[in-house]
Amino acid sequence: MRDNTATVPVDPPGGPRGLGLGEFRLRGGFWGGLQAVNTAATLQHCLEWMERLGWITNFDRVARGDTGGGRPGWQFSDSEIYKLMEALAWEHGRTGSPWAEEALASLTERVAAAQDDDGYLNTCYGHAGQAERYSDLSSGHELYCTGHLLQAAVARLRTTGEDKLVEVARRAADEVCRTFGADGSDGICGHPEIEVGLAELGRALGEPRYTEQARLFIERRGRGTLKPVTLLDASYFQDDIPVREADAWRGHAVRALYLAAGAVDVAVDTGDSGLLNAVERQWERSVERRTYLTGGMGSRHQDEGFGEDWELPPDRAYCETCAGIASNMVSWRLYLATGEARYADLMERTFYNVIAASPAEDGKAFFYANPLHQRSAAADVRPDEVNPRAEGGVRAPWFDVSCCPTNLARTLASWQAYAASVEGNRVSLLQYANGDMRIEIGDGELALRITTEYPQEGAIRIEVLETPSEPIGLRLRVPHWADGASLADETAAFAVEPGWAAIRGPLKVGMTVELSLPVEPRFTWPDERIDAVRGCVAVERGPLVLCAESTDFPEAATIEDLRVDPSQPLRPESDGATIQAVFAGGGARPGLPYRSEPPKSASAATTELRLIPYHRWAQRGSAAMRVFLPTV
Repeated sequence: MRDNTATVPVDPPGGPRGLGLGEFRLRGGFWGGLQAVNTAATLQHCLEWMERLGWITNFDRVARGDTGGGRPGWQFSDSEIYKLMEALAWEHGRTGSPWAEEALASLTERVAAAQDDDGYLNTCYGHAGQAERYSDLSSGHELYCTGHLLQAAVARLRTTGEDKLVEVARRAADEVCRTFGADGSDGICGHPEIEVGLAELGRALGEPRYTEQARLFIERRGRGTLKPVTLLDASYFQDDIPVREADAWRGHAVRALYLAAGAVDVAVDTGDSGLLNAVERQWERSVERRTYLTGGMGSRHQDEGFGEDWELPPDRAYCETCAGIASNMVSWRLYLATGEARYADLMERTFYNVIAASPAEDGKAFFYANPLHQRSAAADVRPDEVNPRAEGGVRAPWFDVSCCPTNLARTLASWQAYAASVEGNRVSLLQYANGDMRIEIGDGELALRITTEYPQEGAIRIEVLETPSEPIGLRLRVPHWADGASLADETAAFAVEPGWAAIRGPLKVGMTVELSLPVEPRFTWPDERIDAVRGCVAVERGPLVLCAESTDFPEAATIEDLRVDPSQPLRPESDGATIQAVFAGGGARPGLPYRSEPPKSASAATTELRLIPYHRWAQRGSAAMRVFLPTV
């Protein structure tokens, strides 16, 4: 494995850097548990499904020249193999797993055998019996697939060094530059991803041509050049407004966020403050007006996309798992570019309430969409078959469009990179997890042991095990919701405000500090401009959004009849809470569901209702659920 400091998914020049995968070892806990399941089950699960369905065999068919007849999978299925390859590269880089190395080497051989002599690589276009190369830039996803190949190669390069996968990616990137460079086609891909892949590969290889090509793709977007898709306009592709002029994210959420991530990379690498400011502006408005309490993004099913400002219906929330991952890709890059804690705040919210919500406890089934309100238990999952795109309710083992499992796999395999940042002689702890940190810094190493039951408990204990001879600064992120937080060192405890809490004085071997975050349950009220949840309240506990699940309802009670009394105190319970609730149904009435008189107050008896973390909903079986609770 290469130097620990090099093993990061995002490595911009200058400024803070994330942790190398070997610089932080998780010791169980929330994220250690999820990562262990990813290692033990999800990686193999993804490989087996893609082998079973013939998605990997598509590469073998191209290599054999046998591309006539039907081709299994959607036109973008190549990208899922590349995301799994990225996950395997991070997994081997972090653990040294022989299985991950063998699986990655095997996939690399099969992918490489399908590459054309000029570097073009795709199993759906450009061969006998197939459409010509780049003949459908709106929906073909060729450049999108190549972008994921490049990201897989970056993971391999940074964890192991140059090898066959890196060479395949270099040749593919060169073909893209020749075809779409300043003197070539002025086309763009309907699904952004090539931009972020080129930018990061350019960094990893020190190749400015790739950065320049990423810049060209970003500057060309927003000119209305892509062919429209039925019922969807140019905003679906983010091809309606130039990136620099847009004020908010719109259209297909994953596409918008991948594009924004690539734009930040290009802005940082080229010193383009105008482009960076544009993405910051879009982040701010989209977070303030187009983002769910969970951190989920995308309120429309028809285009998997953003709605207008304040259009956040909980029962029709799409909140695709991949959009949550893409949101964190953008926020991470903005944090590295600016050092602002608000970006790490949103990442924490999204990690716990979108990304952690998707996988089943065994790591072999997943949510594709993450609604905040499920009206009835869902029972349409096919336990050992490909499922249509799920709208929530039941985690499915695989989907017809199965982008989320492999995206989760690569994210969880590299989770350590986002736990802290290093800049000069200062370390910033960003995401709290039980583990051991050893960082190359100054003229030596800083070793910390972090002990915590977060997010169930709010105490984060940090013990200094080793320090360089040079003074090292340490600061801790205090989440925006943590009013009343405190920091204690060996001499005193003092209050700290949301934002940053700096350790006072030099770090010394043997010293211990403890950050205490208030994780008691609290009510959260929606902005009154969000029509869909007016008159409702939500409950949070630390970084966790809580929900009511019908599994915990009294007999015969329904989700429609649930009301809560926010004037009564919340009672902490494990990592959830208990709330005072009533189930007051109006009974069946003839005619339309409207009346000429205002509804009367419910008279049903009050009962205690358990609320659980949203990320755990439907783990006990399919159920009705809601996050925003109507008040009495």
